[in-house]
Amino acid sequence: MALSGTIAASGLPKAPSAARVDWVDYAKGICIVMVVMMHSVLGVEIAAGQTGFMHVAVAFAKPFRMPDFFLISGLFLPLVIDRDWRTYLDRKVVHFAYFYVVWVTIQFGFKAPAFAAETSWREAGLLYLESFVEPFGTLWFIYLLPIFFVITKLTRRVPPLAIWLIAAALETARISTGWTAIDESCARFVYFYSGYLFAPYVFALSDRARNHPALALAALAAWALLNAGLVARGASEWKIVSLALGFAGACAIITMGTLLARAQWLNFFRFCGEHSIVIYLAFFLPMAATRTLLLRTGVIPDIGTVSLTVTIVGVIGSLAIWYVALRVNARFLFERPQTFWIAPKKAGPVLQAAE
Repeated sequence: MALSGTIAASGLPKAPSAARVDWVDYAKGICIVMVVMMHSVLGVEIAAGQTGFMHVAVAFAKPFRMPDFFLISGLFLPLVIDRDWRTYLDRKVVHFAYFYVVWVTIQFGFKAPAFAAETSWREAGLLYLESFVEPFGTLWFIYLLPIFFVITKLTRRVPPLAIWLIAAALETARISTGWTAIDESCARFVYFYSGYLFAPYVFALSDRARNHPALALAALAAWALLNAGLVARGASEWKIVSLALGFAGACAIITMGTLLARAQWLNFFRFCGEHSIVIYLAFFLPMAATRTLLLRTGVIPDIGTVSLTVTIVGVIGSLAIWYVALRVNARFLFERPQTFWIAPKKAGPVLQAAE
């Protein structure tokens, strides 16, 4: 059963066995749907050469979509950062590395024939090897997470404020080397580290939203207007402004998740949050197939409707793949086999950070 409130903000004490934090699942669910929406909409629009009504939703979510995901990813790190290095590396590096290797191979397998047709099979093979240096396709998020986990543990003796200021400066500097691992690390680490550093304040924000829903709704309305206005004017891309909007949007999604959890509405988002890793890993398959089918057949003429349909199929289709994998004993696609553990698996609380 998920906790009805939060893990207490002060000190983040250990949760009961198998406990989950309800609003975190809602927030993650909203974020993963927005990630699928972004890839689906932009993919359709690039292929079709035109935009639709869903483009507005993607633009609105851009300032906060990934900042919130990274912030939540660092939220439970205070509970586990003191683990010995072997256990820490197993849970925070090998865990994500396993899924990256499995799914980059699957993704590349679908795309390799097209790559080989354009160049050669030798070049396609080299491109596959390159994917372990340059994150491939949609998988860059789980490529970066292990790096962030290791950096945070290695710098524990450095004054946290200094780390945060450097991370904020890197986001503002707009580093552009052409290497995704470097560029996205510079742009996103500040949010991950903020989740780790300011976790008690994040839980306190959720508690206030839960206790004062009317005020929380008013704050959400004000944020939505401000975010939409800045996006429409192009100001959301400005230095400093983008950083502020990233944090404001993350707070908004946290508040939204808390209110949905309080009312027990839209449980589909909660389910998506509980299985966010499943959706993230597998959505590209149904997304790409549906996009190709709809654009080639023209059965839906409106590009916005096509984009929305591809988004829905991407989310539901990934969950269907997961369900089928469980039924046909292909759990290795979404569950790391014992063979690939470097530290003993121990019974304990099931927290969203472990995903």
